[in-house]
Amino acid sequence: MMLKGKGALVTGSSNGLGLAMARALAGAGCDIVLHGLEAPQQMTQTTDELASAFDVNVAYVQADLATPAGVDALIGAARERVKTLDVLINNAVVRHFADIESFPIEHWNNALAVNLTAAFRAIQLTLPGMRERGWGRIFNMTSVYGARAVANRVDYVTTKTALLGLTRSVAIETLNHGITCNAICPGSVLTPNIDGRINALMDESGLNRSDAVREFLKGKQPTGELVEAAHVGEMVVFLCGPAASQITGAMMPIEGGWLAG
Repeated sequence: MMLKGKGALVTGSSNGLGLAMARALAGAGCDIVLHGLEAPQQMTQTTDELASAFDVNVAYVQADLATPAGVDALIGAARERVKTLDVLINNAVVRHFADIESFPIEHWNNALAVNLTAAFRAIQLTLPGMRERGWGRIFNMTSVYGARAVANRVDYVTTKTALLGLTRSVAIETLNHGITCNAICPGSVLTPNIDGRINALMDESGLNRSDAVREFLKGKQPTGELVEAAHVGEMVVFLCGPAASQITGAMMPIEGGWLAG
């Protein structure tokens, strides 16, 4: 319970990896603000379950991060629900699949807004309080595709790469203030979305589960195994602890050797 009394905001945390990271922080005693686009009544069961399981305060805020005003509203609402915002995880993301020539400009602008500008604005708004308290942990969720490209995902590759620069800049400007800023770099993580794609592959190909996972990861993670979302959460908790106080401005891979090849 090393984070007891601290508060965390995880954007894009109504399900999947964001929710797994929020769960790990709650397990360490942190009060949690979840965020997503779902209506609040859709999240009541999730917030109640987390609060009951870990004896922490859990709230949910619905907000569209496509505009700075939406980010401002989220941070304002989060401050009303937890005493302090000590941990910020910028996890919200959008993506569109198309080649560069046909990529719609509106999708490009939306990705810049949600994936990058929203992270910058959230950091802007939470840093003053972290400085005042002399402690803070900021995480920007990048990806393997922040370090290497893939076709037909120019918005995702570009914004995830830019988040690395944002991470380093924040780290440099917060040295010796008790604040760290790091980028988490997952590979293919076992989320409900990925699980559905694995199940679809099993139905189409007749493969068993383990063979379908290896087929899905072919050319990606050399281990042939999906990353457990809970393990990413455990990495976040470690980086909030005293042993990680000198880790800042880093890209923390958890991708089964994908970047080693």
